[in-house]
Amino acid sequence: MSLYIENFIHEARISEILEKNKRAETSRIREVLAKAREMKGLETEEVAVLTGISDPVLLQELFDTANYLKETIYGRRLVIFAPLYISNLCANECLYCAFRATNKGIVRKSLTQEEITHEVENLVSQGHKRILLVAGESYPKEGLEYVLKAIRTVYSVKTEHGEIRRVNVNLAPLETDDFRKLKAEGIGTYQIFQETYHRATYGNMHVGGKKKNYDYRVTAPHRAMEAGIDDIGIGVLFGLFDYRFELLALMQHIRALEADYGVGPHTISVPRLEPATGSDIASHPPHAVSDIDFRKLVAILRLAVPYTGIIMSTRETAQMRRDTFALGVSQISAGSRTNPGGYTHETEEDEASQFSLGDHRSLDEVIRDVASMGYIPSFCTACYRLGRTGRDFMDLAKPGDIKLHCDPNALSTFREYLRNFASPETRAIGNQLIADAIAGMTGIARQRAEKLVSRVDEGRDDVYC
Repeated sequence: MSLYIENFIHEARISEILEKNKRAETSRIREVLAKAREMKGLETEEVAVLTGISDPVLLQELFDTANYLKETIYGRRLVIFAPLYISNLCANECLYCAFRATNKGIVRKSLTQEEITHEVENLVSQGHKRILLVAGESYPKEGLEYVLKAIRTVYSVKTEHGEIRRVNVNLAPLETDDFRKLKAEGIGTYQIFQETYHRATYGNMHVGGKKKNYDYRVTAPHRAMEAGIDDIGIGVLFGLFDYRFELLALMQHIRALEADYGVGPHTISVPRLEPATGSDIASHPPHAVSDIDFRKLVAILRLAVPYTGIIMSTRETAQMRRDTFALGVSQISAGSRTNPGGYTHETEEDEASQFSLGDHRSLDEVIRDVASMGYIPSFCTACYRLGRTGRDFMDLAKPGDIKLHCDPNALSTFREYLRNFASPETRAIGNQLIADAIAGMTGIARQRAEKLVSRVDEGRDDVYC
């Protein structure tokens, strides 16, 4: 592992690269876009070139290139999940977050295992199959064991047509031995955001608690990988510092992970600062990212790391989420609540939420909208359960072979959702989409899709390849 952060986050180098490439010639920009179409990723300097685009014509070419990669690699699939907040207890002082320790404006809550069961039952009754388990960076007296029990509880909930098949987690940094305990519970992805890679800004925004330690947090993905968790999710909270700097720092972090472990992050999240109870900074971001720059950074990430999933949360409005589907987003949350107990007691949302939501629609409404746009909502969890993670996943993804699994699995899990949970309107739209999708497939992918969908139509659940 790269033991010292200065070995892989070079702030001075980032500044030099941005300055050098801020006014790249049109020919250079098009050269980078042409290379991106080869779907082998971009280097840090090439990312910097694209951050300088302002001309509308070149911006559209960037968007078109991102759409080409998205369609070629991921097709029309969008993976669906929901966050499950089990606690908003926190010992940190993050000035942008409603969960910070001294904020008296929210009601503190850590769910009991029974309450977690009720939350999962509500999520399952909507049709969810994967969740992101989230907790503030402080736990009840049990410590980490509280989280480990929560994961077991989530997996234990079974209904006639539903269960959570994959639990991803967003938790505070851990020591390697504790990461091993987390892996032993059968988690999927371990997700952690650096929030900002700019060291001075990080220090100004994190003024209390263990989260003050920049180096300990930024090396958490490394410790997780050392513990055998090979699907890692990273991200930036855009708005704390210049998004151009953050993109290049992300690239440095990715390259460090690739150098040390042979594989980079499985996902990258792109949350923007949203209003949070008791935080002026959240309402007035010091480096606010405009809507056009937000779309641009999503597109750049798709070109830079073509086989890494990009996650869009319900922080963003329904329209912004729609706009980014074509630019590279491959996973979205739906029907989300960001307060402990929010799926059971929806009226308490404002009293205990981490931040304000931009998209308040139900899962069924989101699914109907996504399907109406021609995208296939996927509830698939097959790769994790069949061991297609980390480097093994990338070995299938880079030559394009993963689509032979992902496309049929997406259709079968979507059909399962439509049969068991969808409203009549959503079911009609979705079934037509599935028929059209299969008609457009060929070869082994079509054979697999037809076989899996027919099994669902026979009444079977959880079929995959």
